[in-house]
Amino acid sequence: MKLGFHVGYWGSGPTPGALEAVLKAEELGFDSVWTAEAYGSDAFTPLAWYGAATSRIRLGTNIVQMAARTPTATAMSAMTLDHLSGGRMVLGLGASGPQVVEGWYGQPYPKPLARTREYVDIVRQVIAREAPVTLDGDHFQLPLKGGTGLGKALKPTVHPLRKEIPIHLAAEGPKNVALAAEIADGWLPLFFSPKSNGFYQAALEEGFARPGARHTLETFEVPCSLPVIVHDDVEEAAGWIKPSLALYIGGMGAKSVNFHHDVFARLGYEDVADKVQELYLAGRKEEATAAIPTSLVEDTSLIGPPAKIREELKAWEDTVVTQLLLRGDAATLTKIADALL
Repeated sequence: MKLGFHVGYWGSGPTPGALEAVLKAEELGFDSVWTAEAYGSDAFTPLAWYGAATSRIRLGTNIVQMAARTPTATAMSAMTLDHLSGGRMVLGLGASGPQVVEGWYGQPYPKPLARTREYVDIVRQVIAREAPVTLDGDHFQLPLKGGTGLGKALKPTVHPLRKEIPIHLAAEGPKNVALAAEIADGWLPLFFSPKSNGFYQAALEEGFARPGARHTLETFEVPCSLPVIVHDDVEEAAGWIKPSLALYIGGMGAKSVNFHHDVFARLGYEDVADKVQELYLAGRKEEATAAIPTSLVEDTSLIGPPAKIREELKAWEDTVVTQLLLRGDAATLTKIADALL
């Protein structure tokens, strides 16, 4: 199984030591490095910065939010980075959630799957550069209907380095996972667990079986963000992960629409997820964190001494996951790689 490095979001500013960690990941033979965005730093700019300092490692966005840019603007950025990096770009896209899409970007959220299908269609047209880009969709029209009436179908002035740049979709629900299998080159899961492998494999197979699907399971990529903490004390290691889980389960989304909450409910932790969400939204964040059992952390992470991690890794190797995306500074990446390899 390949290893990748997920830099993640910036906090209040640039992530300290991120470039050093990226260089260490390339030195260790990692396959890829990934950046993220929410409503702070963007994903493309740091990726270009890291790409300029590296020569081999693939450069991925995990993820670019579709509401943040028109599909043509996203394609322009992807083509530009692909040229500058010598063909190392991987475009990870995601719909995000209604709080961010409507609250931050001022864009409508309904029908995210149909919107995603049209978005990816346009991105692929731009990158292929085979004809002027057109789409008469429900969510995107090129040229735009109405307006001045002067809109013109155009091809990009830049000739792409590659006719196709791999597109991966972030997805948590079964319908979106199936869509990823149908129209994309990879799936970017979050909070995956070997225990849920059968559920997600069925969703992927549904997408692969659709007319026009681009891949089979054998040729499809599934890079998965996986917290790994090498530590003799399992409870202490779990304690470092629980605050982030409480944020996602409890606070990343409204009470009525929180896709992360739903992932853990499907995993068998519905009562826990409900309690964490109730406490978090009430402002009782420490109690929400304390309500997360260590078993939940262990189901979605690798924590503990090296021998325990290596033993539990076997379950991950039997899943649809093709690459583990790790986090940490340069020293941590070295320590984790030693434990996994």
